[in-house]
Amino acid sequence: VQLQASGGGVVRTGGSLTLSCKVSGFTFDDYSIGWFRQAPGKERELVATITSGGRIDYSDSVKGRFTISRDIVKSEVYLQMNSLKPEDTAVYYCRVRIGSLAYWGQGTQVTVSS
Repeated sequence: VQLQASGGGVVRTGGSLTLSCKVSGFTFDDYSIGWFRQAPGKERELVATITSGGRIDYSDSVKGRFTISRDIVKSEVYLQMNSLKPEDTAVYYCRVRIGSLAYWGQGTQVTVSS
């Protein structure tokens, strides 16, 4: 099982970025995939999830600004981030849980400057 996150960068407040998570080694649409983030000195937090059935949930902090989606053919999950704020600065990770095991991507840094 492998997850590879990409798309991070530096953007100004109010800007946009799209993160991608390329997955392999498992049947992509059989499992829920989530985006998490971890800011310096803070715990890792859930940002958005998309279930195998396509149900989507967001944390309150990103609701209305972020959009999670997936491309089953490409085995990719995306996180479109709009109206970015300095408090969105963090390392973003994608994760899949298969049974009792959690698999994480390597993380991609998002920095929002004020």
